[in-house]
Amino acid sequence: MMYPTQSFVEAGVRYTPHTFSVPLDYQQPKAAQIQIFARAVTAANGSDENKPWLVYFQGGPGFPSPRASASSGWMKRALQQFRVLLLDQRGTGLSSMVNHQTLTGLKPRQQADYLSHFRADNIVRDAEFIRQQWKIERWAILGQSFGGFCSLTYLSLFPDSLLRSYITGGVPSLSRHSDCVYRATFQRTKEKNAAFFTQFPEAQKLCQRIADHLHDHEVLLPNGQRFTVEQFQQLGIRFGMSDAFMPTYFSLENALIEVDGKPTLRYEFLQQMMMEQGFHTNPIYAILHEAIYCQGFASSWSAHRMRDAFAEFHYQPGKPFLFTGEMVFPWMFEQYVNLKPLRKAANLLAEKTDWGPLYKEEVLAHNRVPVSCAVYADDMFVDMALSRETLRQIANSRAWITNQYEHNGLRADGEHILDRLIEMGEQTAANLNLDLL
Repeated sequence: MMYPTQSFVEAGVRYTPHTFSVPLDYQQPKAAQIQIFARAVTAANGSDENKPWLVYFQGGPGFPSPRASASSGWMKRALQQFRVLLLDQRGTGLSSMVNHQTLTGLKPRQQADYLSHFRADNIVRDAEFIRQQWKIERWAILGQSFGGFCSLTYLSLFPDSLLRSYITGGVPSLSRHSDCVYRATFQRTKEKNAAFFTQFPEAQKLCQRIADHLHDHEVLLPNGQRFTVEQFQQLGIRFGMSDAFMPTYFSLENALIEVDGKPTLRYEFLQQMMMEQGFHTNPIYAILHEAIYCQGFASSWSAHRMRDAFAEFHYQPGKPFLFTGEMVFPWMFEQYVNLKPLRKAANLLAEKTDWGPLYKEEVLAHNRVPVSCAVYADDMFVDMALSRETLRQIANSRAWITNQYEHNGLRADGEHILDRLIEMGEQTAANLNLDLL
C-alpha cells in the first residue's frame, strides 16, 4: 500500500511525486507487481518544460534518493540545464520498501528469490519503464557510487535511451570477481587506517581499550543488541568520506567513563554506535552488497574470505587495532537484531551462482553516449585502478581523476563536480557531432 504524498513548491522549485506499478520480474511482466516512487524536481512556473530530464541513481545499494532542497549542491547545477527525476530504487524509500518488517512473512527461500530481483538490471528497467510511459525520447543519467554501477548497466541495456551519463565515484569492474574488488578495498582500508592513526596516535590506545572492554564484557546497545569488537571495527566505513578523521577521534575520546571506579562505555557513545548501523534500516545494503558484482558466479562471502588474507584485521587483545571499511560479513546476520531474520536468505544469496549479466562489454566498446566520470584517486570504496581499467573498455568515456575529494565528493561539492562533468560531456558530444544540451 502506498500512502499519499503531495506536490509542493519551495524557493521557486516544484517537487512532484509520482508512483508506478512495475513487474517484480520483467521476465514475467504480468505476474507480481511492485510500486516505484520517483519525485520530479522542476521549475515551479513551468519555464523548463523544454529542458531534458536527468535521472538520479543513488549509491548503496539499498538507499533512497535524497530528500534535500534543490537550492544548493548538485541539484542546483542540474536544474540550470535539466529537469530532475529522483528515483527511489526498488526496495528503498517509498518504492515497495524492503526491510525486516516487510520480509517477515516470507520463508528464507522466498526472501532470497524476492530479493534477487533488486539488483541494478531491474533498477534500470524500472527507470526505462518510466521513460517509456512518459514518452520521453531520451534522457540523461547521474549515478553516485552504486548509482554509477546502475549507469553502466543502463548504457549496456538501453543505450539509445540516453543523452548523457555522469558518474561520480562509481565505475565498477565489468567482469572481475568480487574477490578482486575486496582484495583491493582491504588494502585501501589498511592505508586509511595508517593515515588516521598517524594523525591521531593516541586513538590507537583508545581503540584497544574499547575493543578489549567489548571483548571482556557484554555491552548492550540501546536496542538491546550486544555490541561487539567486529561491530566497533565497522566504524571505519567513515574513512571513505571527507573530513572523517577528526569526528572519529572525537567519538573515541568520548567513549569511556568511570562508574563506581570501573571503566565502562558511555551511553552517548553507544547511542552513536547504534545510529551508525544503517544495516538495521536498509538491509539491502547488507544482503545484496556483494551480489552487485556477481555475474554467473557466487560471492561466497568474498569480504569474509578476503579478510583472512589480511589477518591484521582480526583483532586480538594486545595487538594493533584496525577498522574495517565498506564490507559485509556473515556474522552480521547473527549479531544485528534486524538482520537476524534474513540470515538464511543471506546465505542462499551468497551461494547463488546463476546471477545474470549486468554489463554488455561489446555494447560499451561501441558506446556513443558521452560518459563523464569523476574518479577519486583515494577512494576507499571503489578502487581507482579497477575504474580506470573499465573506462578503457568504454568508448567515448572521459575521466576526471582527482585526489581533491573522497567517495562523498558529490555531497561535499556537488555543484562544482557536476558542472565539470557536464562540461566534459559537451566536449565529447562535440567530437561526436551530437546536439549539445
